Amino acid sequence: MEEMYDIVERLSNAHGVSGYEDSVRDIVMELARPYCDDVSVDAMGNVICTRGSGAPSVMVAAHIDEIGLMVKHIEDEGFLRFARLGGWFDQTLLNQRVVVHSDKGDVYGVIGSKPPHVMKEEERKSVVKAEDMFIDVGAKSAEEVEEMGIHVGTPITPDRHVVRLAGNRITGKCFDNRIGVACALYALRLLSEWGVSTRLYLVGTVQEEVGLKGARTSAYQIEPDVALAVDTAIPGDHPGITKKEAPVEIGKGPIIMLVDASGRGLIAHPKVVRWLRECAKRHDIPVQLDVSEGGTTDATAIHLTKGGIPTGCIGIPVRYIHSPVEVADLEDAVHASRLLARAIECVGEYF
Repeated sequence: MEEMYDIVERLSNAHGVSGYEDSVRDIVMELARPYCDDVSVDAMGNVICTRGSGAPSVMVAAHIDEIGLMVKHIEDEGFLRFARLGGWFDQTLLNQRVVVHSDKGDVYGVIGSKPPHVMKEEERKSVVKAEDMFIDVGAKSAEEVEEMGIHVGTPITPDRHVVRLAGNRITGKCFDNRIGVACALYALRLLSEWGVSTRLYLVGTVQEEVGLKGARTSAYQIEPDVALAVDTAIPGDHPGITKKEAPVEIGKGPIIMLVDASGRGLIAHPKVVRWLRECAKRHDIPVQLDVSEGGTTDATAIHLTKGGIPTGCIGIPVRYIHSPVEVADLEDAVHASRLLARAIECVGEYF
């Protein structure tokens, strides 16, 4: 459990919005190298970790990018206007502290807006929109901002670090999908310890949050026999959401995703579902099943590659996704890693 925490903490505390995943990619490469035959980066920026030989070949995709912001305009007074990269809910942005990744190093700032004290009555009743927010880095002018190495196009991420909650639960930013990446890396270690020689391509994909882009290009290049995405899933175990809307819970094991986005995304291949369910049963790994009407993963892009690839998705239940305060249970992550490794171990029985 502690080893999983260490991996998740390191990955989550790193910063890497879509298209700017370099620091996260470096961590993945460092942690994967001891267990792989080859680790490389493709033209898109995906990190591809390869081990084993023979057939069938398995692709495991876990996206390394996070939702973030980007400088759109610098006002004369030194305030930054920003664009959103990925699916933000505007209410989670206001009054957050952020890191502006300037050419000269990290600069801290805060997201502000018009104070409620001077708002009109109708304004106070409305949600503040992102376009009405700005970032204050303490500068007094646009010239000072530019001297700090900040310009239009500079990426921005939340300033959050992983901390422990009660029991095995933790909170931090971008568990979507750094916890999925951690599970994939942990599974690599297990496969090495068990001496499993299955041909495996573990891909840390880029730009998932803005269109599943890295998964699409890497799957086309690799063309595996079968594929699994490792990502997060929405639980229905807290106020504001019901079990009818999301019947899975944190702390009850990883999720085998059957359908997402009401079928517009992935409908998991029946052979993949059978493979995962039987493997979980064989090794006493607790799992949950989910049919989701919203959101999708890299699996959608992978299964539509070339002539089609049998694909599924293992999800880790995470509360409050796409916010800087996501919550997960480390035990779910460990079980997800075990399921992934055991499935790869026996893939030849099914494909």
